[in-house]
Amino acid sequence: MKLNQFESLMLDEFEEEKFHLPEHSHSYYELIYIVKGDGIHHLNKNLLPYTAGDLFAISPDDQHYFDIHNSTRFVFIKFTDSYFSTKKNLYSDDMLISTPEQIMRERLLKEATLQLDEPCRTILKNTVENITAYNCRQDISSSPIIFFQVLSIFGLIKEALSKMTPEVQGTAFDNRQVITYIHQNIYFPALVQIKAVADNFNIAPSYFSAWFKRNFGLTYRDYINNLRTKLIEQRIKGRNMPIKQIAHEFGFTDESHLSNYFKKRKNINPSAFGKR
Repeated sequence: MKLNQFESLMLDEFEEEKFHLPEHSHSYYELIYIVKGDGIHHLNKNLLPYTAGDLFAISPDDQHYFDIHNSTRFVFIKFTDSYFSTKKNLYSDDMLISTPEQIMRERLLKEATLQLDEPCRTILKNTVENITAYNCRQDISSSPIIFFQVLSIFGLIKEALSKMTPEVQGTAFDNRQVITYIHQNIYFPALVQIKAVADNFNIAPSYFSAWFKRNFGLTYRDYINNLRTKLIEQRIKGRNMPIKQIAHEFGFTDESHLSNYFKKRKNINPSAFGKR
């Protein structure tokens, strides 16, 4: 089930005891703020507990739904690619380097609940309340006031993400730490080579290869190729990124390099896969 939206920015606030949608995806982006309640957010097969004050970022590549335990009030801030792309004159230099759309696709946001400390948690609550209070106006999508409020949320997300990288000490590591490292660095081929991963966890490459296969039931190389191929498929299906941009994102030298890699694993080139 895929939901579509044509307005560049929309707000939706409601409370439910049972979430009204099954697992679904979107053609747009969503920032979801939990005003009250608790439960489990099912996001890309990950189970993320939520409570009041939590924030989730959903991109067009994601599949999700909410398993509500206690009546939950949500605020959904929904925007399309055009919302930010038409306002780049209002960006700070920092946002030109790391755009909101790129932040929304951050792997850690799909694998763990965003950890916000004080005063960031209170700032987020006040910012969401400011946005919802302004929602009675007719010009919300073109309002610079709302734009900068939404932009400030991304500042909070970036600050929280910088503190969420897993800590590894010596050889004391577990499945979660390894998978988190891989998902963080899958876009940088050099960082997910066996030697680089083994060095990061301060163990011998040969030991790591055997450990990985024993714990995950497949070779490390197969896992990396499966994950990278799945992520590329999601980008192509989303239809909002050209092949050249996908190749750059995943560290391929050019479109031809990506096409050869994809065709070897799916028996079809990326362009034909997208049309299919």
